[in-house]
Amino acid sequence: MNDDQPICLCFGVAKRKVIQFIRTEHPKTASQLSECFGAGTGCGWCRPYLEQLWKSETPESEALPDADQYALDRQNYRDEK
Repeated sequence: MNDDQPICLCFGVAKRKVIQFIRTEHPKTASQLSECFGAGTGCGWCRPYLEQLWKSETPESEALPDADQYALDRQNYRDEK
């Protein structure tokens, strides 16, 4: 996944926006990332990945699945609910 692809597919929040939010706002908890255009408040699929970015000292270097696999896994997650 590159920085311009959405990490939150429900609201189309790009990885780059989340990283910038982390750098500028310094959220105290991962759940505060929801203040970044609603990230993580839809289906919930992206929450573990948001937390991964939040916990990282260098979120821009965090490896996330490629966009196609990420979207497919999310669809499977939603189908199971």
